[in-house]
Amino acid sequence: MPVLHILGHGMIHHGLGKINKGENIMWKYEKKLQYPVNIKKKDPKLAKYILTQYGGPAGELAAAWQYLDQRYNMPDDRGKALLTDIGTEELAHVEIISTMLYQLTKDATPEEMKAAGFGEQYAQFGNDLFPSDSFGNPFTMAYIKVSGDYIADIESNMGAEQRARATYEHLMDLTNDPDVLAPLAFLREREIVHYQRFKELRNYYLKNKIEAEKN
Repeated sequence: MPVLHILGHGMIHHGLGKINKGENIMWKYEKKLQYPVNIKKKDPKLAKYILTQYGGPAGELAAAWQYLDQRYNMPDDRGKALLTDIGTEELAHVEIISTMLYQLTKDATPEEMKAAGFGEQYAQFGNDLFPSDSFGNPFTMAYIKVSGDYIADIESNMGAEQRARATYEHLMDLTNDPDVLAPLAFLREREIVHYQRFKELRNYYLKNKIEAEKN
């Protein structure tokens, strides 16, 4: 089956699952989740909490949109590539969160959805997913932070990754289901990695900027 690979420089390569030797990629898209989700226990109330990482201010949808938008203002290919890589990976995280929400609410009755705080959402959308935070506030483009200053944007992204990490830690405190904890822990770890990559890029740009001003 053809596989879509997202290469380390923001390039897209259609192939048959084969990556050339020596190719440096951050991740690849293969028509499967980046991390497996196999939740066996229905839990609409927990889904209500996790919903914020779908359509909330520190959620995966907001991060993906923000990074893929900001990349055009990066001063060189290094920055454009990193924001393309991370922004695209965030879309993979949207898939993971969406799958978790689907499995946690699968076969939930209207009464169970109402008891979990999903009554209003069920009235409008049934058991379909709808991007919002845990309070039911719909996703908004007001979450997207852009400034026209690439250093400010990168530092905003560092903060976004830290807020997402903290949110995943809070969510992990709310469950003892190992089927839920495993993907949450994976997503938390990716926030730490993304923070570090953004920090490295910020420091690289600051160093070059200072050196340029000296000359």
